[in-house]
Amino acid sequence: MLRLINRFLDLIGLELRYRSGKIIASLSPKIEPRGRVLISYIPDAILADDTDVSSAHTHYWECRYMAHCFLEHGFAVDVLHFADDVFNPSRSYDILISARTNLERLAKMMPAHCLKIAHLDTAHFLTHNANALARLLDIRDRHGVSMPSNRMVENNWALESADIGCVLGNEFTVDTYRYAGKPIHRIPLSSVRQYEWDDEKDFDSCRDTFIWFGSGGFAHKGLDLVIDAFRELPDLKLLICGPLDVEPRFVRAFNEPMFHSSNIETIGWVDVDTEDFRALMRRTLATVYPSCSEGGGGSVITCMHAGLIPVVTREASVDTEDFGLVLDIASVEAVRNAVVKLSRMPPDELERRARSAWNFARGRHTRETFAEHYDRFVEETVLPEVDRRRVSA
Repeated sequence: MLRLINRFLDLIGLELRYRSGKIIASLSPKIEPRGRVLISYIPDAILADDTDVSSAHTHYWECRYMAHCFLEHGFAVDVLHFADDVFNPSRSYDILISARTNLERLAKMMPAHCLKIAHLDTAHFLTHNANALARLLDIRDRHGVSMPSNRMVENNWALESADIGCVLGNEFTVDTYRYAGKPIHRIPLSSVRQYEWDDEKDFDSCRDTFIWFGSGGFAHKGLDLVIDAFRELPDLKLLICGPLDVEPRFVRAFNEPMFHSSNIETIGWVDVDTEDFRALMRRTLATVYPSCSEGGGGSVITCMHAGLIPVVTREASVDTEDFGLVLDIASVEAVRNAVVKLSRMPPDELERRARSAWNFARGRHTRETFAEHYDRFVEETVLPEVDRRRVSA
């Protein structure tokens, strides 16, 4: 299990750092606590100032907010790393919140009255892994090359051991967990960055330029489909932004179109805090992201914050309303048809869609909206249930 966790963290640019078997951060209210909460997630930012939280991933701030939300409600909060598989609690807890596989193990050590909440940041492992393997088989059969399974997630029966689940994605992610018959609450994924609307963007001149923007897991996120689609569209341009060094086998297999096509520009990793990123967004119309499984589609949301139109699969787990295009099927033909359709729309319609995507991201996927929804979840669902259990105990 630890090897799979390390592989996942490496793909998103993190390293595993925790003190095995120990609480990493503790928060206590100034008055006698009304109860205790144990969170198994990402503890690095819990004791940091809000402005000092890492922007490398949304989960740093999200975990910090979750902990401080319960602190504000009068709970003492202990936080350990989700990968700590030896921690043995010496205290009684009223609430257990855990990401990934730790909930199943920790739930067995909780008192009967403890409310157990599964924090579900991926689709269900069977859906996720089955979809990931199907993509690898598709590449093998279309291109005659075998790719590694570097986006597989560990087996996870957290929801079966929980009373309630929370997801960060949309109905796609929720649907993968409905079988368990547990209440599932949607908490919209936050975003590490927001950008001002670019009044100088020329939608007539950028209508022919699209981007694939993502982290590791190129096959999982459909880069091969996008490359193959643009190979057939010499009049449209594709920009590729991702960590090329963590996908050497994919880069070797697609070296010719990635580096020797007149209409495909392979850029590599781009920091979203830089002017280079903003310059790319200015000359790009849409992000094309036919992923096979996501827990929230963070890279798509980042591009929407930068004013790009999303072209996605349902499995990307991002709501697109009337401004984006959702592919009926993840195929080269579907990608090709979608980008051609978008490129032929009038400039004023493209601007409307882009601005709608930008407005949606700013209204739905921010730290403020995450906080609003998590506060409501705690106040309307968690606290009444904790009180009910105490009376019944």
